[in-house]
Parts: sequence; structure tokens; C-alpha cells
Amino acid sequence: MLKKRLIGVVTVKNGLAVQSFGYKTYLPLGRPEFLVENLDRWGADEIFVQCIDRSSLGLGPDLALLERISRLGLSTPLIYAGGIRNAEDGCAVIQAAADRVCIDAMLHDNLSHVHLLAEKLGSQAIISALPLSFENNELLWLDYRNGSFKKLSSELLIAFKSGVLSEALIVDWKHEGHPGQFDSQLLAAFQLEGIPLIAFGGLSEVKDIRSVLELPSSVGVAIGNFLAYSEHAIQNYKLELKGMPIRGATYGNNLIS
Repeated sequence: MLKKRLIGVVTVKNGLAVQSFGYKTYLPLGRPEFLVENLDRWGADEIFVQCIDRSSLGLGPDLALLERISRLGLSTPLIYAGGIRNAEDGCAVIQAAADRVCIDAMLHDNLSHVHLLAEKLGSQAIISALPLSFENNELLWLDYRNGSFKKLSSELLIAFKSGVLSEALIVDWKHEGHPGQFDSQLLAAFQLEGIPLIAFGGLSEVKDIRSVLELPSSVGVAIGNFLAYSEHAIQNYKLELKGMPIRGATYGNNLIS
């Protein structure tokens, strides 16, 4: 049974897809829907569109972008993040185009909205984004909007244990965009029994991706910048990961041996 996923990430800022380096430096790539279409054709297991400036600007979800994506007729499941402030926003995202939502700011601001969203969509549709780092040997959670750090709150951990959140996207934000720099200790430090983990940030080398996928708690690896360096990068990763419990490399609907 296939249990692991390679997730293609499209990072969007000011309406454009960008390469991001530590969420500080950005290089434009073009219209995000074009990258989404390529990832769909090249065999990503899921596509994750993250609009990283919506919450900091006080904007809601980019429904116009989701409408353009909906016209593509994707065969690949879509995850959306960015500007989701409450249950109504989350439902609007699902109605527009997404199969699941990934939330960040809501986890900091109002967990009651998270519970309400889970009641409306089901917990399987909700992923939590947790940008983590070690500061003075202590695991801390970053709020992107103001650059502040804090420990993971007891309320958040209770939400995980109660099954409100289906998966945790563990983001190594310090090393995001930097090849081969993902800090696997972040996965080890965030251990809640039964919570599936997705790793993101600095994962570019096949050996590192394989090491993450071999962890019992991991269900996927999310890759962003490194898919933009060469055509068919998802397929190349999958061919090199042959033997792992992931879907085979495909082009369109055709399996590549």
C-alpha cells in the first residue's frame, strides 16, 4: 500500500510564483497556475499552493487564483494555504478548487475557528503548518507575520491529540530554499503519537528525502524551489526513489518505468 507522498510546492507572493530562500529573498518564476499545471502533468502526488503574503497583509484567500487553477481540470489533489482567517474562508477555498487547506495564522489566533472548520470540512481536510527552529537548543514556533517565537502551546497540542488536525507540515524555515539543509531533528523533536508528518524546507538530495520517508511518522516530503531547477524534476526524484512506498513516476497518465 502506498503511504508516502512527494508534494510539489508553489510559493506565491504578490500574485506571482517565486523561489523563496528562508522566506526573506524571492526570485520571480511567473504565473502560479502554469507551475501547478506542470506539477499535475509531471506526476506530483499532491500540489501545495502557499500564498505567503495574504495573512501578513490582512487579506483573505486568493480566490481569483484558485478560480484560475480550477479551470485547469487537475487530476492531482490540491492543498491551499494563505489568508485563511476563519471557517468561512476555509470553506470558500474548498468550494473554489482545493481538496484540503493548510492553516498557520489561525493556529496562533483562534483555535476555536479551527475546531469549527473541522466540524464543517472534517479533520482530514485540515493540515497544520508549523514553522519550527531551535533557538538556544529550545524548539520554538515562528509566527511569520511579526517574526516572533514561542513554544508550541498546550492548546495546540490538545487540538492535535483530539484529532482536529489531520497532519503537521513541519517547516524548517531557516533552511527553506537552501539545498540539502533540512534539519531532521525538527521531526524528532515534534513527536505526537499518531500525528502524520510532512517535511518541508531545504530537502533537495535524494538520500535526505529517502531518510525522511523512511521515518514511521512521515507521510510525505514537500519540495518547492528544487522542482524549478530542471524539467520533470518530480519524475527524476521518483525514479531515484524506486522501492520506496510512493507512487511511481508518471507523465500525464502514463507510468514511467
